[in-house]
Amino acid sequence: MRLIQVAQHAGDLERAAGFYSELLAVQPTAVFDPPGLVFFDLDGLRLLLEREAPRALLYLEVPDVRRSVAELKGRGVEVLADAHIIFSHSDGLLGPAGTDEWMAFIRDSEGNTLGLVSQLPAQGAAQDPERT
Repeated sequence: MRLIQVAQHAGDLERAAGFYSELLAVQPTAVFDPPGLVFFDLDGLRLLLEREAPRALLYLEVPDVRRSVAELKGRGVEVLADAHIIFSHSDGLLGPAGTDEWMAFIRDSEGNTLGLVSQLPAQGAAQDPERT
């Protein structure tokens, strides 16, 4: 079994499609309005923006969350939590051993919270996993 699709609330489909197109650096795969659906293909996982969908907390992998946050701030995106290390991977269980997991949180155009995640070469002592 694999995850095939996630849905995210989008009150204003056009605005949300623009936000996600810029954030993901891809154009929608399909738009059906009515009934109010916008699809993006994220490496085989469909992201559905829908007026009637509930809000979800999505975590998106980016190459370097520190750089992404700086770019998003420059575009006026609301940053809820700056990039910070939340965990150091020593055993490879949840990420590559020898990396630090960095996260930041932003608000999308529809008021949803998005997590941005990067696994970067370790910078120091292990972090407490309870700090997530």
